[in-house]
Amino acid sequence: MPMSEISKEYNFREVEEKWIERWDPSVYYFDWGSEKPQYIIDTPPPYPTGNFHIGNALNWCYIDFVARYKRMRGYNVMFPQGWDCHGLPTEVKVEETYHITKNQVPREEFRRLCEEMTAQAIERMRRTITRLGISTDWSNEYITMKPEYYVKTQRSFVQMYEKGMIYREDHPVNWCPRCATAIAFAEVEYDTRTTTLNYMRFESDYGSLEIATTRPELLPACVAVAVNPNDERHIGFVGKSVKVPLFDYEVPVLSDPAVDPSFGTGVVMICTFGDKQDVRWWVEHNLPLRQAIDREGRLTEIAGKFKGMSITEAKNAIVDEMLSRGIIYRQEPLEQNVGLCWRCKTPIEILSERQWFVRIYPDVIIKTADEIEWVPEHMKLRLKNWTGTMEWDWCISRQRVFATPIPAWYCRRCGEVMVAKEEWLPLDPTKTQPPVSCSCGSNEFEPEEDVLDTWMDSSISALHVTGWLSREDPRYPAQLRPQGHDIIRTWAFYTILRSMALVGVKPWETILINGMVLGEDGRKMSKSLNNFVIPEEVFEKNGADALRQWAALGGSPGSDVMFQWKEIVAASRFQQKLWSIYRFAAPFASDTDAPFTQIDRWLLGELGMLVSKVTDAMEAFQFDEAFRAIRAFTWEVLADDYIEIVKSRLYGPDSDERRAAQATLYRVLDVLCRLMAPFIPFITEEIYTSLTGKSVHTQSWPSLETYTSPEGALIREIAAAIRRYKSERGMALNAPLSGIEIYTELELETFDLRGVANAPIQLRKGQPEIESRAVAVKPVMRFIGPRYKDQAGKIIKKLTSMDPADVERMLASGRVEIEGAEITPEMVEIVRETLSMGEAVDVLRLDRATLLIRRSS
Repeated sequence: MPMSEISKEYNFREVEEKWIERWDPSVYYFDWGSEKPQYIIDTPPPYPTGNFHIGNALNWCYIDFVARYKRMRGYNVMFPQGWDCHGLPTEVKVEETYHITKNQVPREEFRRLCEEMTAQAIERMRRTITRLGISTDWSNEYITMKPEYYVKTQRSFVQMYEKGMIYREDHPVNWCPRCATAIAFAEVEYDTRTTTLNYMRFESDYGSLEIATTRPELLPACVAVAVNPNDERHIGFVGKSVKVPLFDYEVPVLSDPAVDPSFGTGVVMICTFGDKQDVRWWVEHNLPLRQAIDREGRLTEIAGKFKGMSITEAKNAIVDEMLSRGIIYRQEPLEQNVGLCWRCKTPIEILSERQWFVRIYPDVIIKTADEIEWVPEHMKLRLKNWTGTMEWDWCISRQRVFATPIPAWYCRRCGEVMVAKEEWLPLDPTKTQPPVSCSCGSNEFEPEEDVLDTWMDSSISALHVTGWLSREDPRYPAQLRPQGHDIIRTWAFYTILRSMALVGVKPWETILINGMVLGEDGRKMSKSLNNFVIPEEVFEKNGADALRQWAALGGSPGSDVMFQWKEIVAASRFQQKLWSIYRFAAPFASDTDAPFTQIDRWLLGELGMLVSKVTDAMEAFQFDEAFRAIRAFTWEVLADDYIEIVKSRLYGPDSDERRAAQATLYRVLDVLCRLMAPFIPFITEEIYTSLTGKSVHTQSWPSLETYTSPEGALIREIAAAIRRYKSERGMALNAPLSGIEIYTELELETFDLRGVANAPIQLRKGQPEIESRAVAVKPVMRFIGPRYKDQAGKIIKKLTSMDPADVERMLASGRVEIEGAEITPEMVEIVRETLSMGEAVDVLRLDRATLLIRRSS
């Protein structure tokens, strides 16, 4: 294509929108019948409750880098897109949007609102994913709210129930009063808040026992008081009873080594339940259950006159009354970690509820984690640490609406649980009765209205995409799970658990962890902090390829990445540089055969090393290293060195040497486009199709024969030295020189160097014969002036009139005296001239060559 037909400025918007319209997404479809090695990616299914945000963009860019690279390496790649629709995020969004709660509208109406909002969000996010240039396999898209997916969730529930891995019982659970549902420990977040530590007295027949607590509203739930067995201050109370203030009932005083004698008064009240430690004591000491807080976060009837108050109202009322009666005798502020619901940030409570649970076998989780490659490796420790802290099983039932129904009923006559058979599924027990009678003969059932935790849906994603329950030839394990480090304890943990429970196989061979996106202020990107950027804003200003470059160069996997506009701008500049290279090369680049010159072979050798380096980096998921190497080669090696060296050859008459340069340019652009295609698919497609008439995204990964050319490397060094020589002297790079002699033992081709130097070149062996002579004296005023003041003018005039060789000899002898003044070496600079065969030359010394540049006459 003639240069005149290629725009000078790269129009990213025009190019990107063109290829979005033209690309055929079917080229990215997974072929179940292919004999190529498979590469199935267990893509994160995002919650479609809003927009595809910049954190999603980072993660999906990582995945796309891998997917495009693996396709080019000959793999049959599945890069599916899932949508994790169910659960709290959508319900909370619907409640906020319509100013309702799930209990204020019929169950089906609430679910319909959730489905509509989810469908709208999916459509928005699909558009962003496409605009970002992600090579998604849309033929393997799944939506968890659709029966064809959640039937697998229900079947997995039935299978695990039949294996004894799912059970239902009364047990303490984490409870969100705002969302009115149980949540798993993995869904509890912690935040530091300032609360009040209240000191109060529990009276007894043996005197007062002073206790400090931050939860006075749990006094009606107090079932015991505990002290440390080594705390001599209180050991006399052990085995006796004390009276709970305000509520006037007695509880025993226990001894337990878990009590911290340095906190508060060293005495704690055990409530059912204030925290996980209360649960431990409740089990260990076989204590009674007193539930003072109900599902709505209000006090129960055991709280007496405080019944029906919210937790905050009850705390204030109880504290006020105890202060007025002198029961609380001191208060002080306390920094405390508070457990919060991950979705609405409401402080959680621990309630005893009948719920469904999945049994957790920590040893199996840890053993399986060791069989998986973790990138980076240290992220595996997060999973192991979390697994080691599991104190009770995974609570999987939720008191919500928009989720996969638990396929179970309860016999109204005998209370027996009936779990559905797999062949009955999918179903909603609130709409469908079981087709068989209970074992007691009754046909009347109460449906299970609780639904499954959304992680029950997404934790079978790896099994789903590999064909579990839908194909006779399932392909598990998947090859890759990409995900953020923030969901290691949920999605990664639960997926390993479920894969081992259901098929006994690890879910994936490798797990690739990405970090979070930080705003330009260094804090986690958030709308509330006003440091939030959406992908569409970047698309509009700089394009998708620029955003993808930022993702590649932001850092190594596992590390948090700061979004900075200056990096986006730098990415745009590189694209403009790449476009300018293409624009220059397009009229010349030709896929012809010609014997490569020394500098051509050098460049191809450098290109081969680049291919090797980028390949190694891609295999290790080091995208930053890969693209940084590509960018450096393109800008510095290709543009600054090679193209500047061969310009005169390209502009010259037809010859073998010219055709060799044309073929080299073609080959380099071909390889560079293929190396960059996984990272910046739009501009590489534009250049590659113009160059070859083919799509770069259907090409194989480049491999090059090994080229070595020490002569070419030296030509590159010499050319750089000549350009540097001209630049230091303020000369134009195309300014002519009188002539250059190159002394080296290598046999160099000089036609390119003649073009660089714009001068005749003579190549010689051995070392040059040169001599040096003093040609001028330059007084150094900053030393002479301050020392000799009024005499300085005479001294300088005398120095400059003297023979430079005489001054040099005098300085060498150690003493120069002029006009009675002593001149020291730092006061004089001797200007020397280098001569070769009687002619003045400048000498440039390199490792393998010496250059003599003749001075212009």
